[in-house]
Amino acid sequence: MAMTRRTILTTSTGALAATQLTQRLSAADTASGMKGHINHSVCKWCYAKTSLEDLCKSAKDIGLNSIELLGPDDWSMLKKYNLTCAMASNPVIDGLGGITKAFNRVENHDKLIQAYEDILPKAAAAGLQNVICFSGNRDGMNDEQGMDNCATGLKRLMAVCEKHKVTLVMELLNSKVNHKDYMCDHSAWGVELCKKVGSERFKLLYDIYHMQIMEGDVIATIKKHNPYFAHYHTGGVPGRAEIDESQELYYPAIMKAIVDTGFKGFVAQEFIPKRDDKLGSLKQGVRICDV
Repeated sequence: MAMTRRTILTTSTGALAATQLTQRLSAADTASGMKGHINHSVCKWCYAKTSLEDLCKSAKDIGLNSIELLGPDDWSMLKKYNLTCAMASNPVIDGLGGITKAFNRVENHDKLIQAYEDILPKAAAAGLQNVICFSGNRDGMNDEQGMDNCATGLKRLMAVCEKHKVTLVMELLNSKVNHKDYMCDHSAWGVELCKKVGSERFKLLYDIYHMQIMEGDVIATIKKHNPYFAHYHTGGVPGRAEIDESQELYYPAIMKAIVDTGFKGFVAQEFIPKRDDKLGSLKQGVRICDV
């Protein structure tokens, strides 16, 4: 099969599952009139008052190929509507695995390994490529120690990730506004962690909203560090509202920079719509990003 932008990495379910997903994504683009350079996704949590099934039903018109940050119980619903989950949600066990308490503390590792060893094969069997993870908060720990601790824990999962061809993806979040004290809050720190882990099955989720708040220089960072970025999220700055002319970022230029790197993954809308027509805002955001 020719290596095109729609070629999906083969999972443990075999080449047939990858081919079927490729066909579904191409059909979605054709039906929605999208240009086909960006794989479009959306984070379900931003549309809490819209049922998953209703969002799935609207997906074709909106131009979506994926609805993400969902767990195994929801994946079958996506498949029913020829959608995928571009970023599977993190498992949580005994309060560990979320944004604040995760891989930067060695005492969390055993339970986190157990939780991820359970979900990674399930993601592979469903034809999914990525599962999200987090660093945890600093809580007095210095960044160098936290990076070493994260690398130690993540390395324990790389054999499972490599076996099932699923990538573990740590999200970059801002610690100024939304997630006070979060450790993985700069792209440089995340990139160094990727180098320490040393596997193509560990990468970063570059959240444009969060990194604009923390460090700016979005396009230059994408050009420089794109090999370490498995996924992108959007959001209007300031306020995380619509990504139109009401905010400071110009998303068409950012999307063009992403496309120019040869990126084959997904870009997910993760803004919180302020307008009454929330799905209308989502459709607008997707169209803005469809360069």
